[in-house]
Amino acid sequence: MRWKGRQQSGNVDDRRGRGIKRGAGLGVGTIIILLIAWMMGANPLQLLQQVQEQNPQAEVSGDYQPTAEEEELADFVKVVLQDTEDVWNEQFQKEFGTDYEEPQLVLFTQVVRSACGNASSATGPFYCPADRKAYIDLSFYNDLKNRFGAPGDFAMAYVIAHEIGHHVQNLMGISEKVQGMRGSLSEAEYNQMSVRVELQADYFAGLWAHHAQRMNNILEEGDIEEALNAANAIGDDRLQKQAQGYVVPDAFTHGTSEQRMRWFRKGYQSGSIRDGDTYGAVNL
Repeated sequence: MRWKGRQQSGNVDDRRGRGIKRGAGLGVGTIIILLIAWMMGANPLQLLQQVQEQNPQAEVSGDYQPTAEEEELADFVKVVLQDTEDVWNEQFQKEFGTDYEEPQLVLFTQVVRSACGNASSATGPFYCPADRKAYIDLSFYNDLKNRFGAPGDFAMAYVIAHEIGHHVQNLMGISEKVQGMRGSLSEAEYNQMSVRVELQADYFAGLWAHHAQRMNNILEEGDIEEALNAANAIGDDRLQKQAQGYVVPDAFTHGTSEQRMRWFRKGYQSGSIRDGDTYGAVNL
């Protein structure tokens, strides 16, 4: 991805090196449970809300010195975030005639407080609709490369664009509508709705790539393949197969590898918000 020397977003809240005051963090056992749940397709944020019913605790500053490699990655993330702002500001004016509310992206290490509860790096990148912020520990870049076999800067860009896609859904009222269905659906039915939400965020990530290329000529050879490889690596079926040796489709919450790649590719090829209706799609 062509990113060096380009404009960076100012909507980044850098909390790296901060910790959670004693008593507010996640125990080792909880972190392991969250990691296993995430690998098996469960939504770790739902579990966080259950285990983190505690009194609010303050974040405390620590002595943290990022490496030069990490600082370069932070700069990269800021450029990607700026690209999402360029694209979605244009799209909201074009499609809805309204301003796009730019989200903050929080950089953290190990643990972080959000309006959705305390989270750890084991949770992976996430978006919290309650405070309209995306959260990421930059160590996830190494996870993508080493643990999931999805190296490359555009693999990371896809992950960021996916989380910003959830912010777009939040602004469109989709997140609230889906959350409101929770009490009227079975677990399997709600999981299926969650899959549609996640696949739409993948579509929005592809839409972002389409327009970012048109606006800023960001793509280099192999970038789209890196994004597709990342989408393939974090499909529910692949993660469940790796974790337990078999798949449970009713437990899928993010979509299969094939679905995630297909909806990202569709967004990239189309570039239109109107073609991203995963909720009415018969064939996901």
